[in-house]
Amino acid sequence: MVHFVGAGPGGPDLITLRGAELLQQADCVVYAGSLVNPALLGFVREGVPVYNSAHMTLEQVLEVLEQAERAGGNTVRLHTGDPCLYGAVREQMDQLDRRGIPWDVTPGVSSFCGAAAAAGVEYTLPGVSQSVIITRMAGRTPVPERESIASLAQHGCTMVVFLSAGMLEGLSAELLMGAYTPDTPAALVYKATWPEEKVVHCTVGTLAQAGRDHHISKTALVLVGDFLSHQYQRSLLYHPGFSTEYRTGDGSAEPGGSL
Repeated sequence: MVHFVGAGPGGPDLITLRGAELLQQADCVVYAGSLVNPALLGFVREGVPVYNSAHMTLEQVLEVLEQAERAGGNTVRLHTGDPCLYGAVREQMDQLDRRGIPWDVTPGVSSFCGAAAAAGVEYTLPGVSQSVIITRMAGRTPVPERESIASLAQHGCTMVVFLSAGMLEGLSAELLMGAYTPDTPAALVYKATWPEEKVVHCTVGTLAQAGRDHHISKTALVLVGDFLSHQYQRSLLYHPGFSTEYRTGDGSAEPGGSL
């Protein structure tokens, strides 16, 4: 059986318990070596074959998975973060289905969660933003026109941009075509949760310069939005004037109340 496992954002202790257990039990491991922290391979038993998919094509990966299945073992296909985001995982699942090879998925902590932790921020702040757009710039890999940065930026909500740290000039220009201004807060989060983690606070207008100043051009997320300003309304969830299923408030935070 093939187990697709989310490796987490980088820190080897941030893989899930299930993911670590599957690595420990694996008879073969294929990992995304361009992004997965190699320290995670410390979970793998000595003598187990390990393949770095950064040097492989889809066809070569599938050949390894198929050979391992014929041998009757369990294979871990280790993806960075969570496989559901920019993992090129759907095409592998479909090909395994065609070959009659069973598979399952163990989710992982995505790097966008690791980036929020590194920056010490909450993406969804009351009165600021209740939506998060996860996207990327069009580059060698295109994106649908309706999902261009300029189009998505019209919403002005929290935005997390993957795979775009090498295109900061263009990213800044497209963000400014939407609801953001040159002064809108932004941050570059390099290798969140890795030992070399770096968080650089800047603005949409200074994104490119911040990247140059701190030598960040890859393996970084770009965070954009007013959630970075730390100005927000108090949450109603724990407000003494707001009633919930579990407690009764004094009504001051209810519609028509004094809040």
